[in-house]
Amino acid sequence: MRITSTSCICPVLVCLCFVQRCYGAAHHGSIKVTRNQTKHVEGETEVHHRPKRGWVWNQFFVLEEHMGPDPQYVGKLHSNSDKGDGSVKYILTGEGAGTIFIIDDTTGDIHSTKSLDREQKTHYVLHAQAIDRRTNKPLEPESEFIIKVQDINDNAPKFTDGPYIVTVPEMSEMGTSVLQVTATDADDPTYGNSARVVYSILQGQPYFSVDPKTGVIRTALHNMDREAREHYSVVIQAKDMAGQVGGLSGSTTVNITLTDVNDNPPRFPQKHYQLYVPESAQVGSAVGKIKANDADTGSNADMKYTIINGDGSGVFSISTDKETREGILSLKKPLNYEKKKSYTLNIEGANTHLDFRFSHLGPFKDVTMLKIIVGDVDEPPLFTMPSYVMEVYENAKIGTAVGTVTAQDPDTANSLVRYFIDHNTEEDRYFTIDASTGTIKTAKIFDREETPWYNITVAASEIDNPGLVSHVPVGVRILDVNDNPPELAREYDVVVCENAKPGQVIQTITATDKDYSANGARFHFSIDEGLSLNPNFTLRDNEDNTASILARRRRYSRTTQDIYYLPVLISDGGVPPLSSSSTLTIRVCACERDGRVRTCHAEAFLSSAGLSTGALIAILLCVVILLAIVVLFITLRRSKKEPLIISEEDVRENVVTYDDEGGGEEDTEAFDITALRNPSAAEELKYRRDVRPEVKPVPRHHPSSSLDSIDVQEFIKQRLAEADLDPSVPPYDSLQTYAYEGHRSETGSISSLDSATTHSDQDYNYLEDWGPEFKKLAELYGEIESERTT
Repeated sequence: MRITSTSCICPVLVCLCFVQRCYGAAHHGSIKVTRNQTKHVEGETEVHHRPKRGWVWNQFFVLEEHMGPDPQYVGKLHSNSDKGDGSVKYILTGEGAGTIFIIDDTTGDIHSTKSLDREQKTHYVLHAQAIDRRTNKPLEPESEFIIKVQDINDNAPKFTDGPYIVTVPEMSEMGTSVLQVTATDADDPTYGNSARVVYSILQGQPYFSVDPKTGVIRTALHNMDREAREHYSVVIQAKDMAGQVGGLSGSTTVNITLTDVNDNPPRFPQKHYQLYVPESAQVGSAVGKIKANDADTGSNADMKYTIINGDGSGVFSISTDKETREGILSLKKPLNYEKKKSYTLNIEGANTHLDFRFSHLGPFKDVTMLKIIVGDVDEPPLFTMPSYVMEVYENAKIGTAVGTVTAQDPDTANSLVRYFIDHNTEEDRYFTIDASTGTIKTAKIFDREETPWYNITVAASEIDNPGLVSHVPVGVRILDVNDNPPELAREYDVVVCENAKPGQVIQTITATDKDYSANGARFHFSIDEGLSLNPNFTLRDNEDNTASILARRRRYSRTTQDIYYLPVLISDGGVPPLSSSSTLTIRVCACERDGRVRTCHAEAFLSSAGLSTGALIAILLCVVILLAIVVLFITLRRSKKEPLIISEEDVRENVVTYDDEGGGEEDTEAFDITALRNPSAAEELKYRRDVRPEVKPVPRHHPSSSLDSIDVQEFIKQRLAEADLDPSVPPYDSLQTYAYEGHRSETGSISSLDSATTHSDQDYNYLEDWGPEFKKLAELYGEIESERTT
């Protein structure tokens, strides 16, 4: 099968078609296919030959955007098996077969029924086959071929990112890159020049240029000045077909703004200025403005104003307003027309941000001269001092002169001045002033201890022009006189310990005086001389405005006297000297060895131990519970009955113990030893109460002459013998103990039974050194000793 095509419309395509038809079969990979042939010879076996293919294939081309009324002819399919009798049928399958591409099944002609767009689809893959029309059997194997959509220049270049906004510094060098623009063309870049774009500038010359190939926009002039022109609109065109005639084009706009650089120095519009300032202008107020022009913008136009010289540099100052870039002229000192009527200032304005690339355009500063004219104003009276301080003694009579203020009219007229006090506060009513002389006098009697200082305001006005008023503050100090006696600095809680020693300091007192320190700074302390000598305490003046209270006794007792009173006389060193008497209350307290107060009242004993109310209640409950247990135990023991006669099997030792401690042989009150020494006391028969004796004991007789001389040891031995022979003893062992202490001691008895009726001269102060366990005992003996001394 052979494929032919006639779709060549331009000279180039005609040449391509000619080459395709005349030279394509051998050099475009075409394959010639013939159908299989089988030759039958009589008498010979059937011979199979290799089939010979007769297809001649090429790539078909179809022009895009075909707008003709008839379908566009693409090419022709032809099989070697086709004899022209219509027995061969051609079939076309694949992309667009039957819809876009149709085939004449008899002639094999292929046509395109629709207008194609290469930018949407560049080629189509189809399959062709020749079959027998009668049997529908394929005459040739199915073969694949491609129909390419041939590009035409139907798309203009486009700037996808336009329009553009860009900036470039002014005064840039020629050729400075501004921006690169890029246009895209949807045509086939591999076929012809349809997608080959060339750039050109349509608007913006001679200021800018564009590279035809790269689209880079550059400056085309030297030193483009923003102050001359700031904004530029540049139109760039992109044309395909390499810029040839007939090519399509697209354009975009590039808005270029020149940014500012500091290439313009500041300039004052005038070299001489004149300013009028009234002499009544307030110090610190703005009296005028001045401005230097700078064609630059932003920080490049920032400047600073200074006064470089002139006779008014000490009277005026200048500052810069950053928002308006103006110089604000302010007054540093008051003006006086009568003294100086004009000033001259040289003011400089200079840029603060310099660009050294343009230093040759400088200097970036300018100077102008300012003449200030001082205006004459009718001024209020002027006081000779900005403020006054006066003094007057307290208790001074009403009408006492305090001081004088003076004011004058600063104008040349020198008008008379009238004085008065502004009664704006209560303090202003305590003074009067002479309207003509300005003498201030008291209007009440002052007490320095109540108010030591007064502030008033004195006003002065011209008699001819009362509306012009000036004011001056006047401070009046009230001087002190010695009119207050000294007194104790505070209420003292004086405590003396029971174990205080003579000469011990128990309290240091100080005094205070409402008067000024010059009147009574030195205090004297003493005990009132009208009273008798105090045997308990004394006072010592320390000569440093303090006094010490000292104990005079060795011991104090709370039980005897718990509070003492000590009158103290205090006098000052003023003129005349004043004095006062105060009474100190001294309490007697129990103290630790280191002097800390332990308790001052008997009811506070438990509290001094640091026990809270809850702890005391808990202790009381425990004591009550213990007492209840003891009572219950005793009750149960008494209710228990023991048998009088113990069974014979209960043979045990019976130990009878008495825990009574005797006082020795000399202790006749606790136990009469004569009972042991008198055998006659034992003559009476002692029967037991728990048993009935069966045999009466034999009475024992002892000579009376030996009663006084019998020894106690011998007496005990006799009693032991009688106990062994006594038939009425219990049927178990009974231990009877007689403790014999021996003869009388040479040192006497240590019993305390008789000590209550005797007095001892022993000193019990050593008990305080035995520790906290003997504190109570030391207190008891200390009280007894104190009472005995008293």
